[in-house]
Amino acid sequence: MRQTSFFDAPDDRPLASRMRPRTLEEFCGQQQLLGEGKILRRLIDADRISSMIFWGPPGVGKTTLARIIAARTKSEFIDFSAVTSGIKEIKSVMEQAEHNRQFGDKTILFVDEIHRFNKAQQDAFLPYVEKGSIILIGATTENPSFEINSALLSRCKVFVLHALSPADIVSLLSRAITDPRGFGGQNVEIGGDLIEMIANFANGDARTALNTLEMAVLNGRYEDGHIYVDRDLLEQCTSKKSLLYDKNGEEHYNLISALHKSMRNSDPDAAIYWLARMLESGEDPLYIARRLIRFASEDIGLADSRALELAVAAYQACHFLGMPECNIHLTHAVIYLSLAPRSNAVYMAYESAKKDAVSMLDEPVPLIIRNAPTKLMKDLDYGKGYIYAHDTAEKIAGFDCLPESLRGRRYYFPTEQGNEIRAQQRLQAVLEFRHRHENPKDS
Repeated sequence: MRQTSFFDAPDDRPLASRMRPRTLEEFCGQQQLLGEGKILRRLIDADRISSMIFWGPPGVGKTTLARIIAARTKSEFIDFSAVTSGIKEIKSVMEQAEHNRQFGDKTILFVDEIHRFNKAQQDAFLPYVEKGSIILIGATTENPSFEINSALLSRCKVFVLHALSPADIVSLLSRAITDPRGFGGQNVEIGGDLIEMIANFANGDARTALNTLEMAVLNGRYEDGHIYVDRDLLEQCTSKKSLLYDKNGEEHYNLISALHKSMRNSDPDAAIYWLARMLESGEDPLYIARRLIRFASEDIGLADSRALELAVAAYQACHFLGMPECNIHLTHAVIYLSLAPRSNAVYMAYESAKKDAVSMLDEPVPLIIRNAPTKLMKDLDYGKGYIYAHDTAEKIAGFDCLPESLRGRRYYFPTEQGNEIRAQQRLQAVLEFRHRHENPKDS
């Protein structure tokens, strides 16, 4: 056992690095994958790990989990960066892994930000994954369906890691204060409300939470052998005013309700204020963007179909840029939606149809609009009497597409707001045409 000396440097690694979990028992969150009886936990416990992709936001433990799996399954762990490595480095590492395999040793190759690899680099892994030379664990914050080659993706199981809950992060921070690897023994005095404030500020990112705690403690007031962290210091560390906001509590729903109802009431100034309250309190901009997309169809609909396009574009802008840059895109969308013409006809149409769909689930599809890909189906009159609407002068076929018991039922009632008046005029013409033409017989 090596003795320490006066010249040994203390562990000056960042807190997030020092507090990195070493075992599954220390790992925080992801119970949907690692809880007792869950699929990933069973694979780890049975030492039957295969190549996989971890997809999730930053700071949720993708790298840490890969390291724990390697240690638990007694595999060599190679950490590989997609940012700094090329095909030459890939092949060199693969040759070493193949050498290890011949001696019965498993190699887990962890590739962080695997979505940054181009097609040629991703293809370089394929033969080694197929042969079993390596167990590939890739980590990505992007949708693997779009960023990972289909050939490689088909050989990997995708596991979705979720952002950590505030409760998870509170637990993590509390342990960092008492654990010897963190600030244990330094007598840090910080209130539970401030720990919750850091947890909410972190927005599900453990690394952000630990970095914020570390900054606060290192700048805390030292007095009588204790380090004191107060609210003013913490607000300086987060560069945010401590607003009343709990992303999982009542205030969360109060504020999104205020935003939604301000837009519905055509009040852009109030809507912008509530938007700013949410963003400056640490709300996920993508959550707000999703609510705007819903609003565009629920409260505007066909009165201005451009509203939906703009809301989706705002979501994409938030995805590309993130905060704080995307705040202006959300403001753009909120103002547009606040001033657009109003119609809830789309929303009311679905709610009305849903009521019938739930209470009459066994309604059969009329034979005339069933597809008939086989002779048996044709013999059973599937599709008999069907008329291709494009072959008619009016571009409408004179038959009803609803089940027999719902013939003549109306769900969509367009208003005269904005562009929806054109939908109203077109629908009226369609209804008049159908009134003049009897439905063809099924026989």
